[in-house]
Amino acid sequence: MREILGRRRRLRLWRKRGPVQPAQLEAALTCAAWRWPVIPGVGRAAAGGGRGRRCACPDPECAVPGAHPFDSGVLAATTDERMLRWWWTNRPTAPVVLATGGKAPCAVSLPALAGAAALTELDRMGVRLGPVVATPTRWSLLVAPYSLERLGELLYVKDRVPGSLRFHGEGGYLVLPPSETGTGQVRWEREPAPGAAAPWLPDVETMVDALVEASTNAPDGGSRLAH
Repeated sequence: MREILGRRRRLRLWRKRGPVQPAQLEAALTCAAWRWPVIPGVGRAAAGGGRGRRCACPDPECAVPGAHPFDSGVLAATTDERMLRWWWTNRPTAPVVLATGGKAPCAVSLPALAGAAALTELDRMGVRLGPVVATPTRWSLLVAPYSLERLGELLYVKDRVPGSLRFHGEGGYLVLPPSETGTGQVRWEREPAPGAAAPWLPDVETMVDALVEASTNAPDGGSRLAH
């Protein structure tokens, strides 16, 4: 009898709350609420035969295993809830890929070790950061949208920019948590602030200026962000 009552109670709770959504779908719907267009990533190849960490795409030498969209590319990214539900209902473990640029966030990324050093130095400098995405290989600092023209002008006037920096701007993409790709788990190193509004994002010029300064603060005169 106790077991039956327990099942009935769980059923009532399920009906009240609705079915539990996969974490990736939940993340995609949160992005949609922020007006961040996303698309499922291709994901990893099925485990077995040593392919568990390889990309599910046809390229055996894929440089970003599991962390890129299907053939339709980022142009198909959307904030339409019905489309997102359809995608992740059919592929519940697919990585969540953000289409960067336009009105969506862009990012500046560094190798993981350099990223950890950069955050320590930026905190010491009192620089306000937005969300930071971490993978085992690279950390990405989200910034406000920028055009490629503006980025080019910004970099042109710099005497030196750390060669380890990569820029994810218009037409690019970035894998978001809680995705899992061929290089490992994607997580928030700095989580977006809770709330209905989209997270605050720093300006790309502010972030590049801070990273350039942080990179030149090594005691030996070298770059802290080389690796």
